[in-house]
Amino acid sequence: MQSYRMEHDFIGEMKIEDDKYYGVQTKRAMENFPISRVPISTFPIFVKALAHIKKAAAEANMDLGVLDPGIAKAIIAASDEVIKGKLLSQFPVDVIQGGAGTSCNMNANEVICNRALEIYGKKKGEYQYIHPNNHVNKSQSTNDVYPTAIRITTYMQSLELEKELLRFKKALEEKAAEFKHVIKMGRTQLQDAVPMSLGQEFLAWATTIGEDVERLRDSRSLLLEINMGGTAIGTGILAPKTYSEHVTKHLAENTGIPFVSASDFIEATQDCGCYVQYSGMIKRISCKLSKICNDLRLLSSGPRTGIGEINLPPRQPGSSIMPGKVNPVIPEVVNQVAFEIVGNDVTVTMAAEAGQLELNAMEPIIAYSLSCSNIHLTNALKTLTDNCIKGITANEARARALVDGSIGIVTILMPVLGYEKCSQVARIALETGKSVKDILLENHLLSASEIDEIMKPENMAKSIR
Repeated sequence: MQSYRMEHDFIGEMKIEDDKYYGVQTKRAMENFPISRVPISTFPIFVKALAHIKKAAAEANMDLGVLDPGIAKAIIAASDEVIKGKLLSQFPVDVIQGGAGTSCNMNANEVICNRALEIYGKKKGEYQYIHPNNHVNKSQSTNDVYPTAIRITTYMQSLELEKELLRFKKALEEKAAEFKHVIKMGRTQLQDAVPMSLGQEFLAWATTIGEDVERLRDSRSLLLEINMGGTAIGTGILAPKTYSEHVTKHLAENTGIPFVSASDFIEATQDCGCYVQYSGMIKRISCKLSKICNDLRLLSSGPRTGIGEINLPPRQPGSSIMPGKVNPVIPEVVNQVAFEIVGNDVTVTMAAEAGQLELNAMEPIIAYSLSCSNIHLTNALKTLTDNCIKGITANEARARALVDGSIGIVTILMPVLGYEKCSQVARIALETGKSVKDILLENHLLSASEIDEIMKPENMAKSIR
């Protein structure tokens, strides 16, 4: 038989299952916010971030002599268990919630409190010994705990994202080296432009991703300024003097992240600018990544009636009705992740704008959107690198045939023949379907040896670098 304990808040009493570590405020949140049906336990880094904050707060309060050492040590031990991944199932509140994150904060306070009570030799719910608000939440408010948890989470997720960006960049660079001798047509506005090497195409993608790694680091640095010690609105009410310095120091040491205290806690409590900046950076990466995937789909189109200059590794049958069809499923899924991230960025932007006076109550949707963007983009990069880029091969003969049959190669004849003659050659080629080389020979504009010299691969794919 399930046994229960009675807990209360100022609204009233509720029965809580005895095996649960959360309490009455978590239970109310479960009833109030059946929105996404995605609990915060879906994001273990966020739960661990909350526990890191509770641990650092207990250490700071103990330093300052405002929390009994025995109680502080029990809270620290309970927090350490959550940081190690224990009790994750005890964090059931929905990621989307009203209250500016109060439900998340209280979920952490109650779970850590009840586990601390057991460590202290007491039973769950015996809050006269260790209390969720009086002790676990001491010197804190949701309004400094929750945004700090978002920053810890986003920072740590960003490190994983950077790793995958660097792996992706390296894979592109390796393909650039592999394909440096493969001549193909460059295209602008989906029309033939001038020749280039396939290696140059891949290297350009690697370069643009490298730029975004640097910008990602810049955006991540904005997350390092936290408002712990600001409590309710940034004035530091109920927090001891120098508490902010102590809690920030412990949090930095425990997480390995070089956090610093905000210069203006009132500003830091209401401002969401760093989230807008970071989300915009994720959108920038996604837009570039989606463009690369568009290119991969175009260059591999066919296999016989499209461009067909490259082959993507076949990952699965492409049709339930057309035998032999293989689709570019990996670039397609990355495109879709990019679309989602653009939408998430709009959500973050609107939520940041919706702040009022001394607090932004919309931070839960910001936290959820940023986490989804970070995690989905990280996973998308991983599958794009491992299941697509590394297995790409070049159709060298096809690429060269398209160059030889293109009208665009007349551009490289401009220094020899001039614009007018090149235009005439292009017009004849377009009207007759003949190759540029044949027209040059038929009209005695150039000899075969001159054409061969001009159209050497190294001459057609010159680069300024």
